[in-house]
Amino acid sequence: MKAEMDKIVSLSDEENIPELQKYLSTLTDDQLTNTITNSALKGKKVGTIIKGIFKGSPPSSTAGANRRLLLYQHCIPLCESGDLQTEVAADIIGLLMLETHTLSGPSLATLGSLFVDAIKVGKMSSGKSLELFPTVLTALAACEALSYGKGELSGEEYKKQLINSLCSSRDVPLSSEELQFVVEKVLRMFNKLDLQEIPPLVYQLLLLSAKGCKKQVLDGIVGYFKEQDARQEEEQKHGDSLDLEVQSIPQDQLRHVEGTAILHIVFAIRLDHELAREFLKGFKTSYADLCPFSVALLLSVARIQRYEEQVFELLKGAIIKSFKDEQLQQGSKLLQDLLPGHCSVAQMILDTVQNSVFGWDHVTQGLVQLGFFLMDAFGPKPGPFGKTTEGSLAVARTPTQQACKLGGQVLLQGFKMHEPIRGEILEQVLNRLVTKTASPVSHFLDLFSDIVVSAPMILLESSSKVTETFDHLSYLPLATVQGLLKAVQPLLKVSMSLKDALILVLRKAMFSSQLDGRKSAVTGFLLLLKNFKVLGSLASSQCSQAISSSQIQVDVHSRYNSAANEAFCLEILSSLRRCLSQQADVRLMLYEGFFDVLRRNSQLASSIMQTLLSQLKRYYEPEQDLLPPVKLEPCITAHGDQVYLQEPLAHLLSCTVHCLMWLQNTRQSANPNGDDSDGDEEEEEGYRSDLHAILESMTRRMIKCELEDFELDKSAEFSMGSSVGVKNNIYAVLVMGVYEVLMEYNFIKANYSKRCFEEIIELFSRYHKLSEILKEKSGKGRVPSHKTPRSLFSMGIISTSITVLFRDNTQSREEALSVLRSNGEFVRYILSVVVQKIQQLDETGHTDGPDGQNADKTFRFLCDMTSVLMWRYTNIPSVVEEGGKKEKRSSLSHLCLEGLLRIFTTCQQRYPNKMAQLLSTMDDEGDVVEINYFYIRQFQRALFTQLSGGEEDFNSKEAQLLISILSVLSRQLKPSSQQFVQMITWTVKICKETSFEDSAFCKGLLSLLFNLHVLYKSPVGLLLELCQDIHSVLGDIDQDVEVEKQSNFAIVNMKTASTALLVLSQVDRVLDEVDWLIARKKSQTASDKLGSTQTAGRQDPVEKAVTLQLGTLLTALSELVQTALLLGTCTVTLLRELTRTYTILTTLVKYYIQVCASQHGSLPARFEKLVKLSGSHLTPQCYSFITYAQSGDISGGGADDKKKKRRNDVNTGASAKLLRETKAIPNLIFSIEQYEKYLITLSKKSKVNLMQYMKLSTSRDFRINAATLDAALQEQDDSQSQDTTETQEPKQKKRKQ
Repeated sequence: MKAEMDKIVSLSDEENIPELQKYLSTLTDDQLTNTITNSALKGKKVGTIIKGIFKGSPPSSTAGANRRLLLYQHCIPLCESGDLQTEVAADIIGLLMLETHTLSGPSLATLGSLFVDAIKVGKMSSGKSLELFPTVLTALAACEALSYGKGELSGEEYKKQLINSLCSSRDVPLSSEELQFVVEKVLRMFNKLDLQEIPPLVYQLLLLSAKGCKKQVLDGIVGYFKEQDARQEEEQKHGDSLDLEVQSIPQDQLRHVEGTAILHIVFAIRLDHELAREFLKGFKTSYADLCPFSVALLLSVARIQRYEEQVFELLKGAIIKSFKDEQLQQGSKLLQDLLPGHCSVAQMILDTVQNSVFGWDHVTQGLVQLGFFLMDAFGPKPGPFGKTTEGSLAVARTPTQQACKLGGQVLLQGFKMHEPIRGEILEQVLNRLVTKTASPVSHFLDLFSDIVVSAPMILLESSSKVTETFDHLSYLPLATVQGLLKAVQPLLKVSMSLKDALILVLRKAMFSSQLDGRKSAVTGFLLLLKNFKVLGSLASSQCSQAISSSQIQVDVHSRYNSAANEAFCLEILSSLRRCLSQQADVRLMLYEGFFDVLRRNSQLASSIMQTLLSQLKRYYEPEQDLLPPVKLEPCITAHGDQVYLQEPLAHLLSCTVHCLMWLQNTRQSANPNGDDSDGDEEEEEGYRSDLHAILESMTRRMIKCELEDFELDKSAEFSMGSSVGVKNNIYAVLVMGVYEVLMEYNFIKANYSKRCFEEIIELFSRYHKLSEILKEKSGKGRVPSHKTPRSLFSMGIISTSITVLFRDNTQSREEALSVLRSNGEFVRYILSVVVQKIQQLDETGHTDGPDGQNADKTFRFLCDMTSVLMWRYTNIPSVVEEGGKKEKRSSLSHLCLEGLLRIFTTCQQRYPNKMAQLLSTMDDEGDVVEINYFYIRQFQRALFTQLSGGEEDFNSKEAQLLISILSVLSRQLKPSSQQFVQMITWTVKICKETSFEDSAFCKGLLSLLFNLHVLYKSPVGLLLELCQDIHSVLGDIDQDVEVEKQSNFAIVNMKTASTALLVLSQVDRVLDEVDWLIARKKSQTASDKLGSTQTAGRQDPVEKAVTLQLGTLLTALSELVQTALLLGTCTVTLLRELTRTYTILTTLVKYYIQVCASQHGSLPARFEKLVKLSGSHLTPQCYSFITYAQSGDISGGGADDKKKKRRNDVNTGASAKLLRETKAIPNLIFSIEQYEKYLITLSKKSKVNLMQYMKLSTSRDFRINAATLDAALQEQDDSQSQDTTETQEPKQKKRKQ
């Protein structure tokens, strides 16, 4: 042995390579390996020997290559055997590493397999030689081709095979630490690997997770894809700017890989329920960990039956919580500063819909379910008595509305992108429209309408489903029918079969026994008439349909020639004429729809006008000398002793007037010279002159009529209890309507002639007289049942008339207009109609009369009205107006303000993006913010004027309206802007300086202040000052204590101190925020286990904010608790808020217990101060307040008036009952004790004695107040010495009390 060793060493040292080669070839394999083993064990010269063998074995010759392989095969197990010294083993491995690249492909392959087998059998115990393995793999990857089995593989492929077989190391026994190490190592490898290699690795990891580390595996995989998504998104964002030629991650490839990974994970979850539990548990606590990939994964897991409900509940919770958090953050500057970003779950879900295009069929089903789940859970709910709020709002404001809208977006996007699910989405939407008759379905109608507009041709493929839905039309609620027909309208133009099916259904519905069914038929027919134009109809701006012609290319005229269209329309009209003999509701729909039909389809004019004329003649008295000119008898019908309206005469007249005037205008503008006179024209002239004559005669005779002619004078009975009263009420409404329509007719026709205007005033005086009688009569009953009937004036006329009344300065019209302007009642009436119309628009989204449904025109009218009302209000001071002070009704300025307030709120609800446009009608140029602020300044000035007068001139209602307007307009300001700060400063100044004793005004002003303040900075400081004011105004619960007088806000005084309730609602808001922040920190600490409470001695900003907020709040509440509040709701609310404060303090204490348990950090000094404050300033005061509230002794603040005493007697009884019914006091005591219980726990955990600040309470023990007892005994002694008869009286009194 020694001889061979020496020989190899000497030859190697002499660099005699040929000799060395010769010598080595003489040795057998065994001799060679023995030599190496011996020298290695002795630790002598083994390095030199190995170097020598390498030198003498050139890799080019076969013998040399084999000898090198032998060397490796021998040395690797030798190093692992554990017999060598560590340095020796390390040297050997080092030498081997240097020469690995010289090995041939097959040798490397053999070595690779050797390693893998050794690892699998567990021979690699010391792991020394494992350092060599990566080198072998790297060398392998560089090989061009290897024979493997019967075929050939590239080195890279073979490397993958090896890794794969190694990664499936399930058969390797591993301890939990080792397992964790392996998992971490593999997850770290993810980023170094090619995308295509990820799915197999994911698969192997999931197999490995059967042994443990489930959460780690899942988090790692999700985290990796989350990171890839983020990087990909980043690249797409900056793609244009960076000018990247090639993306580091191609999007489609990434999505396909993600899809495969999701399949693997879902497969693993099906087999291993433990894995599923871990996966779902992670998302239950907070939604912050969600990302598009995990959303997609959740939706795929939802296909497994047992997790379906769980997943959807989890997503629903995350979505609604995300929206709520967003809302909370938007509403509070404090939260925005502390936590700037907000991760939106809604956005993730929409991203998932986008990503699912890449063949994620396993996700799409879940998306459909999720969409409907959200729409069902968060759709609009039926109101009281099954009433639904009309009109869908333009903006989703509340979290529930946003969640419902999200569901709709998911379904709409899904419908556009995925062929297979279209049928299902459509079927489900239509099913819901048909089955959900009890609750509103406006959200499904919106979705259906969006689907039709986005993909009409796709819908035509499944038109049979739509036809099936038509069969149910006559049984559906009217609103649903209207929405549905509006939505399918674009389809009717291109599909004959759909149109025919609809007409059949409508004809059946015409004879339905249900009133709603017949109404549906009228709706449907009117819609058809509007949309099938007869050629030759005048173009109207309203005809454009919201559907682009590029989507539907059908030659309409070849399918529907105009003759066919005309026949079709006339046939429908004849069907509709039957309705004129049905109930008033059906007729009303017809009259409201005719005008739109005429405007879209002017060729139908003659038949429509003839119909109206013949209908009108039934109720018109042709004898010119007879009064009244209308027959009211046939307008009503009796059923037993019930009286019903049969013919809405005023609406019939209104419809006739509007149609007539529109036709006249269009004919004039189309044909100014009047040279066209064929038969058509003559026929038209016929009914036109007839109608004008009837209307003129009606005007003339209605002016002559006295109320006695209608039997509606003061002696008539109007009580709704008797049939005569009901009949008279119906008559009165009809007659008032007729007066209104005639006023409108004469106004349009007048062309500013003085005579016509005088007639209008005559008509109005009759109208006014009747409405006054109605008001007076109905006011006599106990319940004022009289509501002003909806005015029949159209929006357009109202808009024109107020402009004319207030702003028209044309010289030639001056005289005529003065007739209208001088009649104060008329001006007031027009303004009240303006307010009424805008109110209707706000509540339902449309108004009665022509153009009422047309949003753009309505908005134009709003703009005109805004500028007129604004001008009227700012330019004519209310002092100038007629003495409206003494009378109970509101002045014109007040009506203008009410109109403006309604316009602004309506605009924010219905046209949220057009607010700037609405305001800029005054002066067209100028920046949006500036214009808005210009308005704000105008109203501020007006309010200031109100306040600078004396208290007797102060008009509270007007001031409240001004404040409401200011709060609506201030929402348009950005909280960061200069104007916003000025607005706040102004509001604070007003609150500090105004001392009017008007509690409603004070409430409004403080609400405005709080709403602004919370967007600027946290309102706790403000609350503290207000609480001090309330305390100093109302006095202390202990009468002997003199409260130091301080007044931060003059607005708080004896009369308005009831604002304490408002202050408490703000306390609630602050507590909400604090609660939310603590919960946020808790979930963070839970997920990090390494919160940053004491990082380098600095306190976490969120914890600091929470402590400061609570500190100020405790001080504020301690002021209120010592205040002699009136017992009643205010006291109960205060007790509730205190309870809540203690509950939140307890939550904070629990949070610190959690922190101490996981970190052993010391408690922040601020927190200790907070605990001290609660012990010294709040708890003792709470207990004395409880005593005060229970005793019911309210002569606090030293106010001893008799009046007060009497009021207090009443209050005491009521409030005692209130306190008994609400468990406010026991709840408070319980929450204080819970707080102290957890403080004890925290004291033990943190080794800080927090209980030293707490005093034990006496509130729940047997209470003896020594002073009171002495006084009572003294009194008893005195009374005994007096005459007994006298003692009887006080006793009785006491009992009474």
